[in-house]
Amino acid sequence: MFKHQYFFLFLFAWRFLAAQQEPLSIAGQAQGTTYHISYFDTQNRDLKPDIDRILRNFDQSVSTYQPNSVISRVNKNDPYVEADEWFTACFNKAKEVWKNTDGAFDPTVYPLVNAWGFGPGKKQKIEKSRIDSILAFVGFGTVKLKGKRVRKKDARTGLDFNAFAQGYSVDVASRFLESKGITSYIVEIGGEVYAHGKKPDGGNWTAGIEKPIDNKETKNEIKAVALLENMAIATSGNYRRFIVEDGVKYAHHIDPKTGYPAKNNLLSASVFASECITSDAYATGLLVMGLDKAKRFLEKHKELMAYLIYSDEKGNYQIFMSEGLKKIITEGE
Repeated sequence: MFKHQYFFLFLFAWRFLAAQQEPLSIAGQAQGTTYHISYFDTQNRDLKPDIDRILRNFDQSVSTYQPNSVISRVNKNDPYVEADEWFTACFNKAKEVWKNTDGAFDPTVYPLVNAWGFGPGKKQKIEKSRIDSILAFVGFGTVKLKGKRVRKKDARTGLDFNAFAQGYSVDVASRFLESKGITSYIVEIGGEVYAHGKKPDGGNWTAGIEKPIDNKETKNEIKAVALLENMAIATSGNYRRFIVEDGVKYAHHIDPKTGYPAKNNLLSASVFASECITSDAYATGLLVMGLDKAKRFLEKHKELMAYLIYSDEKGNYQIFMSEGLKKIITEGE
């Protein structure tokens, strides 16, 4: 009798583990892009309705494309708006990265982002006098968060968290999954990724890094593949969002010191960290810095790892990667 019981228990366990070899997968639209989430769940739950609801609510906090979001109301100087948990987390992370990058990352570039046509506002005619006039009220040092209220020295100053809010939404979705007891999953929103745990078969989750080829519509070929475990990766590049005026290409990463899109030989920066908000924010900061400053920055900040693609004097791709990545990255051609 006991042998039969053991046999049935073994058979049940074997069938359960076999069924768990394929993850549950959900996908949808969020923040003007797409998301894809795969996870292993012993209860076989469909969490898409919850994820969709969370991401919609998230947009109502920190998206400048939502006219009544918290950040939009802050930018309109609404006297009654109060910071919520998500806005506060973004503000505090922005302040940290702004300080650490010596201002290369600055969310008060919002008026400049709009002027260049990369935001929800109407594109303006770019003239040096116009850029200089906007720079007069750009600078995160003039903005503070007192309790739940944002205080600005100049009412014209605006905030833009879009450079890293997508990464933060990955963290928000990840924390929701963990609140449901899910410990093996991967979350991707608009190309920003966080993966937790290993798959039941012991394998790692993987994420690809694209070749930085100008392409606004579709994904590019993969340049490298990274093995992820309890790690985030976010990439900023000059090949996805850009404009061309008078034969000159302008990417969407604005240098807050000059008011113009950053122009250097760094084509893309992929940053690895423990949280995707951190990866996303520093990827933007490194791209604005350029290759040499980025390498010096990474020497001082060992908590971050980066995979940088840049062009040499002949226009060929070259790679710089943090030492710790060499164990988890496989490069293509």
